[in-house]
Amino acid sequence: MSLAEIPLSVWRTCGQDFAFRGQTLRYWASGKGEPLLLIHGFPTASWDWHYLWRPLAQHYRVIACDMLGFGDSSKPLKHEYTLLEQADVQQALLNHLNVTQPVHVLAHDYGDSVAQELLARHCDGSFSMASCVFLNGGLFPETHRRLLVQSLLLSPVGWLMGRLFSRQSLVKSFNQIFGPNTRPSESEMDDFWSLIETHQGPRVIHRLIHYIPERIVQRDRWVAAMRKGAVPMRVIDGAADPISGAHMVERYRQLIPEADTVLLQDIGHYPQIEAPVLVLRHYMAFRSALGAQSREITLS
Repeated sequence: MSLAEIPLSVWRTCGQDFAFRGQTLRYWASGKGEPLLLIHGFPTASWDWHYLWRPLAQHYRVIACDMLGFGDSSKPLKHEYTLLEQADVQQALLNHLNVTQPVHVLAHDYGDSVAQELLARHCDGSFSMASCVFLNGGLFPETHRRLLVQSLLLSPVGWLMGRLFSRQSLVKSFNQIFGPNTRPSESEMDDFWSLIETHQGPRVIHRLIHYIPERIVQRDRWVAAMRKGAVPMRVIDGAADPISGAHMVERYRQLIPEADTVLLQDIGHYPQIEAPVLVLRHYMAFRSALGAQSREITLS
């Protein structure tokens, strides 16, 4: 079994715009039912979810945007990008779409940190989350293993590294973090690069990378929210990922009570691209279990 891709050229025609603090952000929404918010990672965009988009939209109201500084959204050159603001972006999008019921979240990489912030807001009463599933991401700064390019972008010469960042740089990075047998095709690399390159994206990439120290600042607050068990959570993780693979899941199991985790062997940092069928299967099983629990509560 395989899932049909949505070509980037087609994906782009389906997007719409909304305004956020004077900037134009691109978003996608499809399907009916409970709202499911998909939050993409760094340095890519919402097209990361294209294999899962149609299958999920058969069951849920699926919503995603290219966050500020990413993909086809605005990329202001002198902006101070923060994860907290990106959480504001998600809430603004939901308000724009008049979503008022609790939201299910499926996140990846950078998006995991945004989801952690939304979970913390759920705990303090300023957001309503129904469940959260994390794909590979730096949930705990102590387990995050940076690539050299990330460290260089964080350094005083980060602005220069950003301007030098190219399709070849992206290929080199992705070859390190994808599974050995699931690396993207040349056509996929063209599309990933197109999303990064548009709106002078390489000129802001060194500003976006400051999510790494921001994670350290917010770490205890976010982990405390995760440990409360306020909403059902699951991790679906590519075990072969050198950044946040099996070693991150081990730490998750140490810190999170009754940890619900799935490890995908030989899959790297982008499981929704590398193994979308498996991600869909494990996500739908998670949601099915939630539905069964809800029915049991109703019947009792």
